[in-house]
Amino acid sequence: MSSHREAPEISKDPVADSTDVYAFVSPDNCDTVTLIANYIPLQGPAGGPNFYEFGEDVLYAVHIDNDNDGRPDVSYEFRFHVEVRNPDSFLYNTGPITSLDDPHWNRRQTYSITRVEAGGRQQVLAENLACPPCNIGPLSTPDYTSLANMAVHKLDGNRHVFAGQRAEGFYVDLGAIFDLGTLRPFQQLHVMPAFTQPAPGVNTTKALNVHSIALQVPITDLTRDHRKPTDVMDPHATIGVWTTASRRRARIINPDGRDTESGPFVQVSRLGNPLFNEVIVPMGKKDLWNSQPPADDKNFAQYVAHPELANLLPALYPGVFPNLAALDASGKSRADLLAVLLTGIPSGIVTGFQNYTGDTQADMLRLNLAVPPSADPNILGLVAGDPAGFPNGRRVFDDVVTVELRVIAGLIYHLVDSTFTPDGATSVITDGLTPADVKNPYLTAFPYLGLPYDGYHNPSN
Repeated sequence: MSSHREAPEISKDPVADSTDVYAFVSPDNCDTVTLIANYIPLQGPAGGPNFYEFGEDVLYAVHIDNDNDGRPDVSYEFRFHVEVRNPDSFLYNTGPITSLDDPHWNRRQTYSITRVEAGGRQQVLAENLACPPCNIGPLSTPDYTSLANMAVHKLDGNRHVFAGQRAEGFYVDLGAIFDLGTLRPFQQLHVMPAFTQPAPGVNTTKALNVHSIALQVPITDLTRDHRKPTDVMDPHATIGVWTTASRRRARIINPDGRDTESGPFVQVSRLGNPLFNEVIVPMGKKDLWNSQPPADDKNFAQYVAHPELANLLPALYPGVFPNLAALDASGKSRADLLAVLLTGIPSGIVTGFQNYTGDTQADMLRLNLAVPPSADPNILGLVAGDPAGFPNGRRVFDDVVTVELRVIAGLIYHLVDSTFTPDGATSVITDGLTPADVKNPYLTAFPYLGLPYDGYHNPSN
């Protein structure tokens, strides 16, 4: 999965678990960028009576690097507050919720947004903004569409923001992928002959929810010189984006069951490129990676240059990836992966495109702001000729699992080594899923995902 339960410690702290980050030039307003950070993975829709919410004790942030050093130059920080209106009731709501200040809503959540610059300047963009409630069901939230729309707040400076529960947009055949690398198109060729024929993918996350922070801001808010780039080959056209969650250094559990936090904030989770910590970083260093800034990712570059999964694929599928096996045996560094994941793609590799951010190795989503939204988007993004898609930023509908599996298997290595020929199987790797497997796929920036599933949802229906 993209970054759900990707490290031992953060898997025990889902409220602070960064699951996905998206960044794309907004199709509904090309002068803006939409930034989405998801947290709290794998939410069951009927998870009451204490339904899911952002943590009051967590500092959530979306970071932008615009000078290519792997450190934040602009950050948007979010802090949340819970108001319990009737502590003597066990109910989340005592009647139908029809507005964001409905007195029937017993546990209401609000938040503030602060824009922080690298030099220390801070600007509070908004306070006391309302989240929507969770989508409880037809009696409690009879018109959830209206509630969700009410929670899209317009801010000064042509900015919009939403924070609350959404349907999970990331789609993956999770059971197959982590069952010793089962690849649906040729699972019957696996070294362990448990299958006799290919099978369609199963979208494990289809009936689950996440909590999303979505922010749409002018491009000029994010660039170093406060201008909108127009030349794709401009070396200053690309920004880096990642998200973090932080907790106070000290936590004291009181005899009454409540806790007290103190001290400075310490980063406990981060996410840039999907699947980086999940699949690239080894088990013994996953928690360390979550605590580090992207600027220190040179310490993890060896795992990108020689990924374990690239070595496993030929072993799991004998005879299917002979060229990849030879590449692994040669000991050559994977310059293709180092570019895609840690530096961006320099000019001269893909005709008419680059999203290079210099020599600093840093795991960030890299978004070339001069690339307009595609009129005919392809879920495989750049590898399918759509430069507006992953790994140029990331759109909600991009099939990042298929793209990254193909790239790890050697799909684009010939671009950096003309002597290499990708295996034929590489171009047909897929987890067997499309955005049609998501309840309501992304269409525009707001709303960017389908409504969250309610407590009555039955995956078999």
